[in-house]
Order: sequence, then structure tokens, then C-alpha cells
Amino acid sequence: MTIRIGIGGWTYEPWRGTFFPEKWPHKRELEYAAGRLSAIEVNGTYYSGFKPATFASWRAQVPAGFVFTLKASRYCTNRKVLAEAGDSIARFCGQGIVELGDMLGPILWQFMPTKRFDADDFRAFLALLPATQDGVALRHAVHVRHESFADPAFVAMCRGAGVAIVFADSADYPSIADVTGDFVYARFEAGEERFDAGYAPEALDRWADAARTWDAGGRPGGLPYVEDAAAPERARDTFVFFINGAKVRAPHGAMALIARLQG
Repeated sequence: MTIRIGIGGWTYEPWRGTFFPEKWPHKRELEYAAGRLSAIEVNGTYYSGFKPATFASWRAQVPAGFVFTLKASRYCTNRKVLAEAGDSIARFCGQGIVELGDMLGPILWQFMPTKRFDADDFRAFLALLPATQDGVALRHAVHVRHESFADPAFVAMCRGAGVAIVFADSADYPSIADVTGDFVYARFEAGEERFDAGYAPEALDRWADAARTWDAGGRPGGLPYVEDAAAPERARDTFVFFINGAKVRAPHGAMALIARLQG
């Protein structure tokens, strides 16, 4: 499958006994999650650095075809002047992430909800994102959460840089569904605990249709777009994460979506 579906992280106490079996060894939680999902977004890399051996260990615990996406360090994105982030970006990309090899998915660059769109500064930031690290190709996705980014200039500069704009189904922040990279990165953040899978069955049906459309290179209807015209149609890797919202339900939402796409 070029559609990979997962959750944020794998160590979350409320998942013990609800997703992980009772008394499942904590040190084997990544192994268990990777056997039922096809991707994980790593949040820990946002807060601290890791040694190359840690990334190699993660790779060794998951099956072939599994993918990790990494949230970039907050020191790269939580700054007044993004154009000055070069050293932080180099440290993040150079810490050993290439040890993941072909299991390294896109890097997620997430910005604070208060960060407004500054065209010159953001263009400079995109120019700092490396295409490769130690011979390994890198892909980048930007997650912006301020309404000022709903601007054709922002969409155009991301498309020109080959960087994906994260589509977030969110109850709290504006969403941008325009496709700008050679892959799609979606975060489903509006889960509710009243549903076993976080989302109602009919909503999961719609998201399954959207994932198939993204994967085939199309443009799902009913989403918030900045541009009227669609990006050129071509098959695209698609990454979908159930994250935040009703987090305790996230693994069940991911597994329910996987079941729909495999059915």
C-alpha cells in the first residue's frame, strides 16, 4: 500500500489495556503497534534529540514497509525569524535519522498557532530544508495553524519547493487541503471519545474515499482549498495519522481506516 496509516507515538498509558493487551511488556509496545498499523508519527523528536542507535533500534523492531515520520525539533520552528533556523535544522537532520533508512518517512515541521504567514521569511525557511542527508533523500511537510496561511502565495511557494502542506481535520485550527508535494500528509485531530474509533463510521467511510483519491492523485471534494485549480493528477504516497482529539481512540480509528481500505 502507498497509503500508510498510523498514530502519534506508541507510549501512552491509556492505550495499555485498550489497545495493547493487558500486561503487554512496555518495551515491546512499538513492535505491537507496528504489527497493526503501517506508520507512526514520532512526537518525541520535537522535544529532544536522539542518538543514531535509537533510530536504528526503532527500525529493527518494525516490519518491512513500515514508516516513521518525525516531528522536527521545536528549535527549528518556534522562533521569530525562521530564516535563522539553519543551524537547528542541520542539527536535527544530522542527529542520525538516516539510520531509519527506507523506513524514514516525511519530516513534519509544525508551527505554533500564533505563527503568521510572512512570505519572505517562510520562503527563506523552505530554502533551508535539505533535499538529502548523508545520501538519503528527505521529504518535508509543513503544518501551519494560523488563518493567514490560507494564501495563494503560500500554496505556490510550497509547491515550488516540493514541500507538502499538512491537511489537518481540526476543530481548533484552519485547514488547507491543497496538494503541493509528491505525497499527501493528513492528520485527523477531531476524534471524539463517544465513538469507538474516534470518528463516526460514516466519517471513516468518507476519509477512506479521500485517502483513495489522494493516493490516485485526485482532489477529494468537500475540503477547504485555497486554490480553485487542482494540482496535476499523479499517484502520490499518502500518510494519514489519527492524533490528538480523543487520543485513547486513535489506534482504533487507524485500524478501522486500514480495514476499510483493505476491504
